[in-house]
Amino acid sequence: MSQWHPVCELSQILPATGVCALIAGQQIAIFRPRDDEQLYALSNIDPFAQASVLSRGLIAEHQHALWVASPLKKQRFRLSDGVCLEDASRSVPSYPVRVSKGQVEVCA
Repeated sequence: MSQWHPVCELSQILPATGVCALIAGQQIAIFRPRDDEQLYALSNIDPFAQASVLSRGLIAEHQHALWVASPLKKQRFRLSDGVCLEDASRSVPSYPVRVSKGQVEVCA
């Protein structure tokens, strides 16, 4: 059963960056592409390198969508759903994320 887990204050995630949180035993990368409350959450595990690095990837826009590029092998994962641009068979899980009273929460 999924539930909302508090992570941190929104102000603790700088715009154009990602952070990692351990939620229900899973490493989840939370991204804040802009200076607003729009957030995205994906698994932090790069499926190509099997390393916990996606939260440190570069956020970019491509084909009118936001993506994170893995810092290791450079594959791009769409922030909205975790689909890999280069190989759709290696996508990562995505999670609902919200801001409630200034607190970032992830449903896992």
